[in-house]
Amino acid sequence: MHYKLPVSKYKSIKQLLYSYLIKSLSIDTYNPENGCIKDKKIPLHKDRDENRVLYTSNVSLQLSKSQNRKAMELASAIASDLSRTCGDVFRIQIVPPGWIHFELTHSTLATWLQSLVVGSLGEEGEQGAGGGKVNNQCPIPNPQSPIPNSLFAIQHAHARCCSLVFLAHREGLIKLKQPVTNTSQGFWDVISPNPLPWLNCNETLRLNHPAERRLIAELIQVVDNIESPDINGSVKWEKLALNLSQAFEHFWSNCRIWGEVKVTLPELAQARLGLLMATQSVLRYVLEENLGVFAPLEL
Repeated sequence: MHYKLPVSKYKSIKQLLYSYLIKSLSIDTYNPENGCIKDKKIPLHKDRDENRVLYTSNVSLQLSKSQNRKAMELASAIASDLSRTCGDVFRIQIVPPGWIHFELTHSTLATWLQSLVVGSLGEEGEQGAGGGKVNNQCPIPNPQSPIPNSLFAIQHAHARCCSLVFLAHREGLIKLKQPVTNTSQGFWDVISPNPLPWLNCNETLRLNHPAERRLIAELIQVVDNIESPDINGSVKWEKLALNLSQAFEHFWSNCRIWGEVKVTLPELAQARLGLLMATQSVLRYVLEENLGVFAPLEL
């Protein structure tokens, strides 16, 4: 599997899709009077279906009047252009009366998950799609500061992710170049398997258990907010992080890594470890950068 898609530049799936939409609209429908293009406020929403990564946009409905074109005709033109530029990234479908659906492909989702494991968040996201700014004003985390009870569950999930990855390294299920001694690095240096075996021989994501899909959905939601924060209101970081930590606990309760899975399905076990590493990376960022508290390796 090759990782050559522009996910390294856009850690947020929503921001990645925005980049394609802006480029397509600027060519096909650009008009200085079109505020949604000029201000990069293209309507784009993530669907709640956890079985697939789906975004929807009614931009063609919004632009049809100013373009003097029918919404479905405009949606078809936009979809046709996008299919040429990002057809291997998103499957695109038009739905009456003019909605455009973008479903992330399995290969791109695998690329995105790998990017969370091996790269730090926030590197390219200082200016998010839609004009929002990532919050860089949080206090420097202090491991000696008292921790509110409401944040303990998030820290516990982070520490649990770390301990499980370290255990997998010690047992040879994965190999790390140098196990981290602190969380400042923000990513894992995985020697093998590299990349992690996210996809099976049919190029389909191995992670299909409902608990796995729920955790992936929460990761996407949090990263969308990290890289492209909502400019219409403050992001409730603690709530987002709690939802992510709860999804991790549900995943860990229902999806085994050791025992029979390690012996009979080692690649599935490694993909699940990759999901743990991705979760740790996102939890660390939110704890330290958005909530201003320490992200412990152990508790």
